[in-house]
Amino acid sequence: MPANINPTVRRRRLGAELRRLRKASDLTSAQVAERLLVSQPKISLLENGHRAISPRDVRDLCELYQVTDRQVIDSLMRMARESGQQGWWNTYGNIPNSVYIGLESDAASIHTYEPMVIPDLLQTPAYAHAVIGTTLPPITAQQADAHLKVRLRRQHRIYDPARPLHLWVVLDEPALHRVVGRPDIMREQLEHLNALSAEPHITVQVLPYNAGAHPGRQGQFSILRFADSPEAGIVYLERFTSDLYLKKPSEVQQYSMMYDHLQAHALSPEDTRDFVTDITKSYIGVASCP
Repeated sequence: MPANINPTVRRRRLGAELRRLRKASDLTSAQVAERLLVSQPKISLLENGHRAISPRDVRDLCELYQVTDRQVIDSLMRMARESGQQGWWNTYGNIPNSVYIGLESDAASIHTYEPMVIPDLLQTPAYAHAVIGTTLPPITAQQADAHLKVRLRRQHRIYDPARPLHLWVVLDEPALHRVVGRPDIMREQLEHLNALSAEPHITVQVLPYNAGAHPGRQGQFSILRFADSPEAGIVYLERFTSDLYLKKPSEVQQYSMMYDHLQAHALSPEDTRDFVTDITKSYIGVASCP
């Protein structure tokens, strides 16, 4: 599969186009399901990009929506074929968060709040290896190596000069004090964090202990926005047994308001770099555990 084909993105874009065509035909998803003899949830899954769609289904939908432009039909059917292919990460085996990886690779911006650890895209190899080593249920050394390779490849996204990802991170202070791996790994990680935060497309803010109680106590979340639909967005919630993707405008707005609150109570980017530098010094000369 060509490297620039992202099946997750193809499904999302194809679903959005099929939804647009349905609405232009003044049909509800229930009416479409009834005419095609399928369930209404299937239509919703297709339009939300949560399910691959066959070229035949695309052809049937185009006929129902009275789409006659052959180029449009061929383009949609090509997207359907590509949406059924595998992403580059599938070559590494059963990788968790595969749907998110696809969305992340296409996002124009990501705003993320992380209370526990340094976010994946900003992790050093040693720190990432230590985090992956805590996976439950336990995974083999071979699986851990595959997970690490995927995580490091995902980081290419923030170094892409043609399409840099605008990343904004709010870190709760405990993430800086929790020793992941060894003290020397933590020192290297915090130095790496400060170096990346100086990049013009990456912003890091720390929410210090003295900020008090805040709405982020419910856990990690990320807000992804895309160049082809900047007014919309997806909220990603990573959980232990399953992930959640929230797309309703009201839900995205609520999380955006929460993020604004966290940003307002966090240290400024400049003060954050000084803050991280001071904590980094606390790891210098600390003996590592055997």
